Amino acid sequence: MKIYDVEGFPNPARVRIALAEKGAQDAVEFVAIDVMQGEHRSEAFRQKNPDAVVPCLELEDGTCISQCNAITEYIDASFEGPSLTGTTAKERAVISMMNLRAENGLLNAVGTYFHHATPGLGPDLETDQCAVWGNRQKATAEQTMAYLDSVLASSDYLAGESFSVADITAFAGLAFADFAKIEVPETLTHLTEWRARVAARPSVSG
Repeated sequence: MKIYDVEGFPNPARVRIALAEKGAQDAVEFVAIDVMQGEHRSEAFRQKNPDAVVPCLELEDGTCISQCNAITEYIDASFEGPSLTGTTAKERAVISMMNLRAENGLLNAVGTYFHHATPGLGPDLETDQCAVWGNRQKATAEQTMAYLDSVLASSDYLAGESFSVADITAFAGLAFADFAKIEVPETLTHLTEWRARVAARPSVSG
């Protein structure tokens, strides 16, 4: 398998953490994509991923899978180890729900703010910016942080007592928030404590 990505970017980080949680890093060849030079928008890359974003997983038979949730679901089903997406119908539904809340409300909201209301990746890549929309999404990200803090007040992890893809997504979202200079309020103590625990996991700290 090959994964086309940029090391350190938020969505590629989600896939790399999932692989590490399953102990499957050595089963994948990572191929660096030069986003700053627009390689992700090239015709050659679009043939693999019409979304023109990273990461993208390419299987041995040539099948290409994009979208982080699809990639992590494939990884979770393909390798041994504790499930990241749930094993029962209820677990899968709750994890999926919380993952989407973390993705849409935090990670994607921060991304929208970064790409629309800041210089982002520079004028060559950031086209059709809308600062009003970007700043509105910054507020959404801040509201989501408060919501996640409330969830963690009574739960070890975002979807229950086990670490899941929802935690991976939220952790990546907070890292992106740091990069975009969106602060996590000091009052969100549950979120801060959870973040420290996740950061200490071998899949993240290693």
